[in-house]
Amino acid sequence: MLSATDNEMLTKTNMGTPMGNLFREFWIPVLLSEEIAQPDGPQVPLKIMGEDLLAFRNTEGKVGLIEPRCSHRGANLFFGRNEEGGIRCAYHGWKFDIEGQCQEMPTVPPEAVSRMCKKASIKSYPVREWGGMVWAFMSSRRPLPELPHLEFALLPTSHLHVSKKFQECNWAQAAEGGLDTAHFSFLHQPVGLNTEDMKAKAAFAVKGYAKGTMNHEHVRWMREDSRPRYEVKKHAAGMVLGTSRQANEGERYWRIAQYLLPSHGYTPSATPGQTYHGQTWIPIDDENCWVFVYSWNPERPLTEEERTTFKEGGAVYPQKDANYVPLRNRSNNYLIDREMQKTENFTGIVGVSEQDAAIQDSQGSIADRTRELLGPTDLGVVQFRRLMLGSAIELQKGVTPPAVDAPESYHVRAGGIVASEQKSFAEVMEKRFGDEIGFVRSNVDKVPSLER
Repeated sequence: MLSATDNEMLTKTNMGTPMGNLFREFWIPVLLSEEIAQPDGPQVPLKIMGEDLLAFRNTEGKVGLIEPRCSHRGANLFFGRNEEGGIRCAYHGWKFDIEGQCQEMPTVPPEAVSRMCKKASIKSYPVREWGGMVWAFMSSRRPLPELPHLEFALLPTSHLHVSKKFQECNWAQAAEGGLDTAHFSFLHQPVGLNTEDMKAKAAFAVKGYAKGTMNHEHVRWMREDSRPRYEVKKHAAGMVLGTSRQANEGERYWRIAQYLLPSHGYTPSATPGQTYHGQTWIPIDDENCWVFVYSWNPERPLTEEERTTFKEGGAVYPQKDANYVPLRNRSNNYLIDREMQKTENFTGIVGVSEQDAAIQDSQGSIADRTRELLGPTDLGVVQFRRLMLGSAIELQKGVTPPAVDAPESYHVRAGGIVASEQKSFAEVMEKRFGDEIGFVRSNVDKVPSLER
């Protein structure tokens, strides 16, 4: 349970709020590169942490992120022309580049243009393209920090798939759902006994996860042991969360997740050699968020079968429309099927992603954490809140989160493993990843330069 004050601090991210200031100390994804692929193409309006912005790709292929208001008379530059290296306002022709600098003022006498242009600049944020996404740095802090060494962004595009989805709730409860691995004992479970039919239903329940990542035995262990033991270890970029359940005699099934500041989460299922999945929760405003979703395999290119499944809805991806809005959403009760709920799966909703969204959204646009009653399997959620609130409070005191200046600490993995019940969490981490926090040492030389 949180106090009302702490709940507000956790969930409010507009400019000037403690949590909003914390997010702004980090590079965060704001768009997919595919949304803005064409030089001199249509500009894209977006809202991030309550702030209305406009993205465009200029003639040279560079992306800008600017405020949408023309400094002349306040016209919205969404209606402007993207041409010859900048956005020209449709009202009176003033033109702005990707840095927000005014380039031309057709309505001003030529001898005054140079002086006036210096006064006419509009807000812009530094951006970088990396891992199929457009990243922005929305703090005034300089020099710019290095991009975090997230493994998926260091790989060739052939090894990577990225997308995003709109979610109708506050960023924090979506993030909590992502790192709460205990809920798989119910939310994503098929209905049935341990029979051949159960195997088929288990396959349906985990559609889109790589073969070998989760099978009917993994699903059964999660179903039969609904009280997983939690282990949490903090590290420079965030924390690693391990949950273990009883598996076959003498063994435990471990599912190990990562949470990385400010809002990246890696799913806990992948076994060695399998495809990894992650999500990044970015506030649109206090009641909605974008969830950037990505899958990668460091050892091989993704298969066409995998890509098709991700595009059509499977694993951490929902079925969605052209605007990245899930087809199952608040407006249609996620197309819940009560007969399916009795005979196929625990929720009557198709899709792991959709099941997550339905439950997370059902907590309210902003969950009221003052009314919760937490238990032992909520340890990960408790530690997440402590991490976020503590980081925001320290930033108020002038202490920058160490993760900002430790980009290499983000090069970690998550995943699953079956291990002897005699092994400690540290021993399991060493066995699965060769490191007690999941750090990996490949691809560290592939981080892009901060120069445009």
